[in-house]
Amino acid sequence: MRTISSKGLALIKHFEGFKDKPYTCPGGHVTIGYGHVINKDEEFKTLTEHEAEELLVHDAQKALHALSRLVKISLTQPQVDALVSFIFNLGAGAFQRSTLRAYINRCDHTQACLEFLKWTKAAGKVLPGLVKRRQAEAILYQSGIC
Repeated sequence: MRTISSKGLALIKHFEGFKDKPYTCPGGHVTIGYGHVINKDEEFKTLTEHEAEELLVHDAQKALHALSRLVKISLTQPQVDALVSFIFNLGAGAFQRSTLRAYINRCDHTQACLEFLKWTKAAGKVLPGLVKRRQAEAILYQSGIC
């Protein structure tokens, strides 16, 4: 059974950063904690780091569920961690439609590593933080290739 490791959660925490109050992310979503997108039925004024970690684990589980539904081949733990970070950041829909997923399901891991680097824009602009995140995800994914 697939799970995200502490290394995968640390990767997400590193790139999302912790914010104790709601803010609008570069993609235009109202967000809090470690990149938790606030749903219409949620209301947050402030958040502790512990509460943010609980939301992170919950959101990572949703990303993991999407990964399990969309990728049918065997993956190593580093590959799972990299892909959960990617899905957490971009959403399951973007991953479902991506050529990254297509290459993974074809077991073309070399090309999949290159595909991470195509997802570096928010609101039409290349963001240096997304470039670094995609590079880190690609390196982690590649470290898991057998």
